[in-house]
Amino acid sequence: MFAIPGSDPVTITPKAAAQIRKLMDKDARFGLKIGVKKGGCAGMEYTMDFVDAAEDHDVVVDHDGARVIIAPMAQMFLFGTEIDYETTLLDSSFKFRNPNVVDACGCGESIKFDTEMSEKI
Repeated sequence: MFAIPGSDPVTITPKAAAQIRKLMDKDARFGLKIGVKKGGCAGMEYTMDFVDAAEDHDVVVDHDGARVIIAPMAQMFLFGTEIDYETTLLDSSFKFRNPNVVDACGCGESIKFDTEMSEKI
């Protein structure tokens, strides 16, 4: 696990916590699991899926009734990330403010990490 003892590896804003709780309650799910995978024009993409349980080596972050589960392979990529939820005139979506990202594509759907980090997936 990539974390500082006594602190969560990611932070969740109040808006994101409210949306995660709403979606968890809607389908009676355990939490929102976040990961990363290769793909997209910048090389990597975030993955998000509601799950019924955490698996071994997952990191579970509870905040205001919202539960985020971080997949083991994603922990080093997500350390220090703030998860927010934004609503605009055109869409609503989760936003990741990730200090580990070195570049992103124009559409915002894919990201690039330091080359050494990306090679570990």
